[in-house]
Amino acid sequence: MDINKLSKSSKQMFIAVIVISIVLGGITGGVVGVISSSWAQDTLWPQIANSLGLSTTLQVDQVQNQNAEKQEQMIVESSATIDTVKSASPAVVSIIVTQDLSELYNRTGPFSPFDDFFFFGNPSYQSPPSGKQEVGGGSGFIITTDGMIVTNRHVVDRENAEYTVVLNDGTKYDAQVLARDDLNDIAIIKIEADNLPVLDLGNSDELQAGQTVIAIGNSLGEYQNTVTKGIVSGINRRVVAGDSAGFSEVIEEAIQTDAAINPGNSGGPLLDLFGKVIGVNTAVSREGQLIGFAIPINSVKSVIDSVKEYGRIVRPFIGVRYILLNEEIAQANGIKDINYGALIVRGNRMTDLAVVPGSPADISGLVENDIILEVNGEKITQEKGLSNILNKYKPGENVKLKIYDKGDIIEVEVILVERE
Repeated sequence: MDINKLSKSSKQMFIAVIVISIVLGGITGGVVGVISSSWAQDTLWPQIANSLGLSTTLQVDQVQNQNAEKQEQMIVESSATIDTVKSASPAVVSIIVTQDLSELYNRTGPFSPFDDFFFFGNPSYQSPPSGKQEVGGGSGFIITTDGMIVTNRHVVDRENAEYTVVLNDGTKYDAQVLARDDLNDIAIIKIEADNLPVLDLGNSDELQAGQTVIAIGNSLGEYQNTVTKGIVSGINRRVVAGDSAGFSEVIEEAIQTDAAINPGNSGGPLLDLFGKVIGVNTAVSREGQLIGFAIPINSVKSVIDSVKEYGRIVRPFIGVRYILLNEEIAQANGIKDINYGALIVRGNRMTDLAVVPGSPADISGLVENDIILEVNGEKITQEKGLSNILNKYKPGENVKLKIYDKGDIIEVEVILVERE
């Protein structure tokens, strides 16, 4: 069409049509864009999701919301960790061990379980050195406002050593050892102070694998109140821990964690995100990475209560020697139908009787080869031994034992007495 041949009015009408077409085209394009976007979300996304095996109901805004929720959870957990460390650190202490080196060299085994980083046994010396020197360190945590502190026994196992407690603010106190637990790697020490911060004790029976935990301690005996974080890697571990000098320790029902635990952390608290103590850091595997162990706090509570009440560790006693029965031992000895419990046996020496004469077990008629299956309905297993269960009770209490005796199941009652 030759626009120049059109009349003036026709030219104006033609131009108006073009303008209107452009405007309508823009509007139509916008509408189509909106429709296309909606179609992509409602039609194209489900097709893509189906091809990838994803849920067709998962929308872009839902993904964004999930990412936001994850970020919020990370912030909440990080904030809880910071708050826990701030509140707990003032009640975590470092313990310095000082000893005259001449006394140290007179010992045949200068190591303590798990902490052989302070070895001084160099045979090249012609005469032993003398003078007081720092020979070890560990951690602990305050449980009473007047200065009672929980730590590991191996941290304070030197009879002739001096122990100094260093608070988080640098204040130092001389410490006295109130009690060392012969059956567990726990000790209670005391400093003379008032109005001290304390840690609350949690419930280690409620722990679950994967739960977040925090360890605080005097790492390597040098870095005071070092904080590490991890998870509960396992529960109810039975750990035999020792050092190159031949000392060994059995930890029943240990908590395994990947929170870094180093020499010097021994005796420090393992905390949950509420700031409650759920374990006492004790040992670390030198063969693996991030494999540490802690004593469950519920196993320590009876020791704490005993020292508070009696000034010493009072443990119940029934008077039997035993081994924990399992499938292999049962088959080797022709024991049928029973593969758990405490099998009452003699020791290696003639004087190591299976049942102590005059003991509660003797009075109740227990004899060698009897198998104690349960205590007050609680089954005795490899993971939960007889002594571990009995430690929940006090001397003077009555407990009911289920016994496998010559093929019969019987029940007897014993009155617990104090272990001498």
